[in-house]
Amino acid sequence: MSFIRTSIANGVGEIVLDRPKALNALDQTMIDDLHDVLAAWGDDDAIETVLVTSASDRAFCAGGDIRAIREHALAGDHDAVTHYFSSEYRLDQMVANYPKPYVALVDGAAMGGGLGISVHGEIRVVTEKTLIAMPETAIGFLPDIGSTYFLPRLPDGVGMWMGLTGARIRGVNAVEIGLATHFVPSAELSRVAELIRGGAPLGEALGDYRDRPPADVPLRQIGEYFADDNVVAIEGGLRGAVGDEWAAEMVDLIDHASPTSLWVTAAMLTAGARSTLDECFDRELHAAGQITRTPDFAEGVRAVLVDKDRTPRFEPASIAEVDPAVVARIVGDR
Repeated sequence: MSFIRTSIANGVGEIVLDRPKALNALDQTMIDDLHDVLAAWGDDDAIETVLVTSASDRAFCAGGDIRAIREHALAGDHDAVTHYFSSEYRLDQMVANYPKPYVALVDGAAMGGGLGISVHGEIRVVTEKTLIAMPETAIGFLPDIGSTYFLPRLPDGVGMWMGLTGARIRGVNAVEIGLATHFVPSAELSRVAELIRGGAPLGEALGDYRDRPPADVPLRQIGEYFADDNVVAIEGGLRGAVGDEWAAEMVDLIDHASPTSLWVTAAMLTAGARSTLDECFDRELHAAGQITRTPDFAEGVRAVLVDKDRTPRFEPASIAEVDPAVVARIVGDR
């Protein structure tokens, strides 16, 4: 059984993500199937454009199958963990380097691994229903799927803000900060899809959507509080912002994250800012293999995705207590 459906018509190869009960979370079979299809289509002269859509009206792709990764980690099957992430990153690299126009219609949730198969593509269309996030610090993990390359290249502080807090980006704000290329009202997305399926040039299919609603992402506050990569300084600045409700909301998000993951994320984003995409994937693969061996990973996934009590007990429990040597080992600093 495959959780993707494919079709070819009018020079367009379409991939439909179809694992609705899991909100299209990418299990190993989906990653393998996507890679094989894209590899074949990249060399197929009959296909000029690739279109990726979802069969679910709730999600484009909710991320990787992180519960399965936790089970492998708890069982000590670290080879399976490495295989999953190396396969996923290989797929994301293929999307980033794809030789043909790659169009993702993102209507609904796109988190973690869902961004790996969309943000790296040439055309990323969002709607008012789109919800984008990299929420990994809350589960004792780190932003991956090449995000340590693209997050530092967003407007000042935005990547650090998204990576540390897991803050959610909606609709038009994704275009404003550069994660998406086009905004289309959800009710009109099917029209755009049909035009693309019919072989219409992408400029024609999306030409009516050059204008978009005003964005409201708080770039000034993000730049003020998240321009640094010192997690203690970021947290201190937010806590000291008396009367700033937005800052208080960010403190709450940070308080629910793994302190170790916060430091790892800051270090990974800083390193990613001066690295190539391939270097970022290599670093992420090392870090993923290391951090999934920590108690925080198993505990974070338990609290958020398994028992869903949202009360993880991370060790250490505070940012100040995190051992820099542990962070360096996970990141791969020598």
